[in-house]
Amino acid sequence: MDRRSFLQKSACVSAGILTLPGYSGAFSFDSYKDLVIGHNSHQYKIDMKWGNLDPMKVPVQDCHEIIQDSKGRIVMLTNHIKNNIIIYDKSGKLIETWGTVYPGAHGLTLSVENGEDFLFITDYERHQVIKTTIDGKKIMTVDYPVETGKYKTKEEFRPTETTVLENGDFYVADGYGNQFILHYNYKGELLNIFGGKGTEDHQFLNAHGICFDHRDKANPTLLVTAREQNTLKRFSLEGNYLSSIKVPGALICRPVIHDSDIYFAVLKSREATYDDSGFLLIMNEKNEVISCPGATPPVYKKDTLTELYQTIKLFRHPHDVCIDEDGSIYVTQWNSGQTYPIKLTRI
Repeated sequence: MDRRSFLQKSACVSAGILTLPGYSGAFSFDSYKDLVIGHNSHQYKIDMKWGNLDPMKVPVQDCHEIIQDSKGRIVMLTNHIKNNIIIYDKSGKLIETWGTVYPGAHGLTLSVENGEDFLFITDYERHQVIKTTIDGKKIMTVDYPVETGKYKTKEEFRPTETTVLENGDFYVADGYGNQFILHYNYKGELLNIFGGKGTEDHQFLNAHGICFDHRDKANPTLLVTAREQNTLKRFSLEGNYLSSIKVPGALICRPVIHDSDIYFAVLKSREATYDDSGFLLIMNEKNEVISCPGATPPVYKKDTLTELYQTIKLFRHPHDVCIDEDGSIYVTQWNSGQTYPIKLTRI
């Protein structure tokens, strides 16, 4: 047994965690209720029962993304076409569902305009971005950007994420397509395109997630995850490359900003021998990783972050996080055996 396998197994044993034969989800017994995960100031208790529904009535497939709306409700996106959108109250009780036409539903972003909530949905199978009201009425559709000359067919456009500015402009990350970032105004008119597939600083290998970083009011920027490169890249709003932050071992999904911190779901550990090896990652305003719930503690040696990897087999391909006003985290998962969200209550 190599050192990493030994450490992973030892961590699981010391935490009292077992993997039950034939079980396709995360935990399936009650010892998790006393388990605390995370590091430093960001530690959490696990709630595996939050949001569980009757799969015969409200089925899910891949639970790709999750946000909180202006009313405090938790809104989740799944690519199950019986109910693409599932809306919970904060206790995990079902409020409503809608959506039957988004087979590639992947990205979910909230936009608040004049006090009204709207959603931006990316669908990589429809090769579109769709803007809707909070109850599902279609407002606008963005098709593949043929006018750029970067796309020969719509099939090359497989958007994964959006982010919206305060003036209504929005950016689209074509993370499963040609890897460009596209900037539109509030009318859906294309203003700019940058990035593209490649290994140079301004390019991406899997531009999976994007967010508007408004923490520095004087110098707002864009954060884009280059997931296959274990890298978070920062750009100006005009699309100029500024800097990169390496997170060794972590295939990070979209960045989610809450207060002064950035939160990520990590799909899996880069060097793990098994695919379902994900965890969460939290970075402070100094771009330092301060907590990795479900993984090794963040350690820096000569200002370089050591490689991260899963130590507790709790998460299975975590894909997105939502952080509420109490600091609790709601985690959705891809390819996880059709499981509902996991809630982590901050302590």
